[in-house]
Amino acid sequence: MEINENAALVVIDVQKGFESEFWGRRDNPDAERNIAALIDVWQETGRPVVFVRHDSPRAGSPLEPGTEGNEFKDFVEERRGKGSGPELFVTKSVNSAFYGEPDLDAWLKGVGVEQFVVVGIQTNMCNETTARMGGNLGYDVLFALDAMHTFDLAGPFDWTQTAEELTRATAVSLHGGRFARVVTTEDVVKGASAA
Repeated sequence: MEINENAALVVIDVQKGFESEFWGRRDNPDAERNIAALIDVWQETGRPVVFVRHDSPRAGSPLEPGTEGNEFKDFVEERRGKGSGPELFVTKSVNSAFYGEPDLDAWLKGVGVEQFVVVGIQTNMCNETTARMGGNLGYDVLFALDAMHTFDLAGPFDWTQTAEELTRATAVSLHGGRFARVVTTEDVVKGASAA
């Protein structure tokens, strides 16, 4: 797999509030380890890294600004500002990192990025929405499925889906619909290290 020399890593919503029991059962206990590995590779190779934080407008949300839950998890916060490449911090209050401040699309274009890798929380929410928009905007989007996680979810008509079912549905929709290429952390690390 070819990873561009200036491909960006977009790290979405890796916040302490997602450790709250509010969300329920999650999948992929290896997500954080894989996210950390990718941040390290990106910073070591001088590639651009984008850190995205969700500032929930709902009072009492585990991600409410000004609360501990709104903060990045320690392993992410410890890595911010440590790379030799460009870095951006985006805040948002909706599902897409492209609807945040500052303007992600403008920044990516400004530093010449045509390809980016999505990692973070949640697979089928902000990660998927950002990947879909990126695909629509013409980026080559790589979706590192094992460097993210989500939670079981209830929907209409008494339907429920496990986190694993939601992850699979997201992967099939994105990859099959050509919004993004669904990949593994190992594939991305190899590609980034070989470039």
